Amino acid sequence: MTVHAPVSFGAGGGEPYARALRNDGRIRLTDPSRPDSAVTLDVGRWNAAADRVDRSLLDGADGPVIDIGCGPGRMLVAARTLGIPALGVDVSADAVAIARSSGGAALQGSVFDPVPDEGHWDTALVIDGNIGIGGDPAALLARCREIVRVGGRIIVETHVDRSADRVYTARVVDADGHQSAGFPWAEVGVDALLDHADAVGLVARQSWTAGGRTFCELLV
Repeated sequence: MTVHAPVSFGAGGGEPYARALRNDGRIRLTDPSRPDSAVTLDVGRWNAAADRVDRSLLDGADGPVIDIGCGPGRMLVAARTLGIPALGVDVSADAVAIARSSGGAALQGSVFDPVPDEGHWDTALVIDGNIGIGGDPAALLARCREIVRVGGRIIVETHVDRSADRVYTARVVDADGHQSAGFPWAEVGVDALLDHADAVGLVARQSWTAGGRTFCELLV
C-alpha cells in the first residue's frame, strides 16, 4: 500500500527553508504548542561539503545509496567522490536544484511516492533528523524497507536524547520570521527507534555516537 505524506519539511507557505538554503542561514524547527522547545538548525552545514562523520556513513556500502531528504546534496557528492552510485529524494525544489548543480542525482518528491529501482538500493540514509518525515517513524521505516534490497541496510540519525519519542505539528521559521505551513514531524531517540524498527521487521545491527551525533544501523 502506498502512503502519501502530507505537507512536510521544506514545503508550505513562506518558504523559510528555501530562503535559508540560498543564504546558508539558520532556521528554527518549532512546535507552536511548546514554544520553549524550538530547535535551531544550521543550514550552512547542510550546504557545506560532507565532513568526516558524514563520509563514515558510506563505509561498507556494497551498492547504490539513496538519501531520504537529501537537502542540498552533500552526501550525494560524497558518494560520487567514492565511486558509489547515489540518488537523493527531497520535497524541496530549491534543495534538489542545489544538489543537481553540485553534480548529484536528485529527485523532487516524497519518499512515500514511487522512487526508481525500489527494492534494489543497498543503503538508505535517513539523517539530519529526517526520521521525523511524515510524523510517523514506523511508516517511514516500513517505506525504507520497501526501497532497500533484502540484506541491505538503513542508516538512521536519531535524536541525541535516546529516550526522545515525540510526534507533533512543526513549523520552520527563518531568521527574518518567515514561517512555513504546519506539518507532521517526529523526534526519535535510539530507544524508540529500536521499537519502531522491530515493529516493521527490521533488525538493529549497531548504534553509535560520533561528532556529537547518534546513529543506528538497521538491516532489512
